[in-house]
Amino acid sequence: MSSEAKKLFNIIILGVSFMFIFTAFQTCGNIAQTVITNLNSTDFHGSGYTSMSIIYGVLSASNLISPSVVAIVGPQFSMVVSGMFYSLYIAVFIQPATWTFYTASVFIGIAAAVLWTAQGNCLTVNSDENTIGRNSGVFWALLQFSLFFGNLYIYFAWQGKTHISESDRRTVFIALTVISLVGTVLFFLIRKQEDTKAPGDDDSTNEILGESSSFINFLHYFFAEKSITLSFTKEMMLLSVTTAYTGLVLTFFSGVYGTCIGAVNRFGSEEKSLIGLSGIFTGVGEILGGGVFGLLSKRSRSGRNPVVMLGILVHFIAFYLIFFNMPNDAPIAPMEGTDQIAYMIPSKEVAMLCSFLLGLGDSCFNTQLLSILGFLYSEDSAPAFAIFKFVQSICAAVAYFYSNYFLLEWQLLIMVIVGFFGTITFFTVEWRAAAALAARGSDYSSI
Repeated sequence: MSSEAKKLFNIIILGVSFMFIFTAFQTCGNIAQTVITNLNSTDFHGSGYTSMSIIYGVLSASNLISPSVVAIVGPQFSMVVSGMFYSLYIAVFIQPATWTFYTASVFIGIAAAVLWTAQGNCLTVNSDENTIGRNSGVFWALLQFSLFFGNLYIYFAWQGKTHISESDRRTVFIALTVISLVGTVLFFLIRKQEDTKAPGDDDSTNEILGESSSFINFLHYFFAEKSITLSFTKEMMLLSVTTAYTGLVLTFFSGVYGTCIGAVNRFGSEEKSLIGLSGIFTGVGEILGGGVFGLLSKRSRSGRNPVVMLGILVHFIAFYLIFFNMPNDAPIAPMEGTDQIAYMIPSKEVAMLCSFLLGLGDSCFNTQLLSILGFLYSEDSAPAFAIFKFVQSICAAVAYFYSNYFLLEWQLLIMVIVGFFGTITFFTVEWRAAAALAARGSDYSSI
């Protein structure tokens, strides 16, 4: 197998592995608040929003050390161990207890930081300036199939249910735990590149591990970490606004919007199964966006900005329709749901259209962020992607926290404001990147 074929194989395996793990985790996140609402009449007292806030808060802090961990143990082993913690978190829902639920939330936050830093390193190592756009799109499309399969099961399994029984819950989460473990095992199929460097140094991971002073090396990586330096560069600070927006949107479509749909009593007996259908339509949007932008990356000569512009326009349309279609108290409705209406009688068709638009717009932003980070920081991929996940996850944590209290209109307004400024800052960085390419005589032809 040629070097290029091996790299593409690694990207596909990376995407498929993430697809399995996040089929389990994103389905879990999509239904967690609904499941927990049905548990709060028992001895269990927890909040899905609070759990997600803990996860993303810990994730953001853990990004300070995740490049060091990936440098020491290598990206492949980092992803395997992290995948095990994802499976553990999902398994907690089989027989949930408040203390195990929140403890697992802390551990998965740490694991997620390591997982995504290793993913960014693996993506960059297996790409170059000409293939980073394509590989980002391929990975993102494969990853977003995770929204399709798990939610399809939820849609059919919970059809006509207004209450989630203990048997229903256990069946779903046993299946999701097994799926997550399958994705974790697949990481072993990723083939090492001969020229793979450990993040932030010239030595390979094997050479680092082979030295007797590994603890001294760890301290070196920790205190000489390039993340702090990179985070204060003009490009990274500008991209951080765009990244912050993706964190807010991640919270909304992966947790809040599904909860809103499940709380609308006017949807009748379909309200719970519609949560799964919403996830499916979000996944279709993500897959379509990732696939199209990956395939077109070699043909586009106008760069990343048109894709990001499409993303913000699609999201603004979705927010407008959601504002008119969803009751304002839907995100914080009690177990009995809400009988309120917004500016129109709640429509299932409009709700599903908005799910699709949320996924399509999110793929526009994330594929282009992955692409531009891999292009700008090809030599410092681990710290660059650590900063990306730090900003994204801390904003997601904040959003999950205020989702316990804010009405729908305020959550939408926050996303509109941050999204507008995030688009402007992305444009600025992209124009600078285009100017840099032109200065050295390169053809500006990849998204």
